[in-house]
Amino acid sequence: MLNKIFLMGRLTRDPELRRTQSGTAVTSFSLAVDRDFKSQNGEKETDFIDVVAWRATAEFVSKYFTKGRMAVVEGRLQIRDWTDRDGGKRRTAEVIADNVYFGDSRRDSADNGGYAPAPAYGAPAGRGYAAPAGGHSEFAEIGEEDGELPF
Repeated sequence: MLNKIFLMGRLTRDPELRRTQSGTAVTSFSLAVDRDFKSQNGEKETDFIDVVAWRATAEFVSKYFTKGRMAVVEGRLQIRDWTDRDGGKRRTAEVIADNVYFGDSRRDSADNGGYAPAPAYGAPAGRGYAAPAGGHSEFAEIGEEDGELPF
């Protein structure tokens, strides 16, 4: 079975960093994610998705992200049942973030208040792709002096 979600959107508010009674960091924030299609009246629609990050990811998000920043979230969907103050049964869907990455560049962020981000917090070392040692790779960068592209 698989429960994997990737989202890219802008934070709708500054992240809220809290700690559990045992001291574990937890941060909650919301992403505004545009849909890929327009509604029947021709307008672009947006979903507002609640995200929760724990531990080091929570601290990273609260330190480097603010309202309006573009973020890429990798995580899983969680459905939670709870009871409101009036005794009514409620159900909430939220994304539990495993990794959070910057979704905009330093230049883009400079236009949004001059923020220069630190390196993204992502997968632990040893996971994912790494270039072979010695700088050799099957792919080479094509410079301007190389002429036209072959396609």
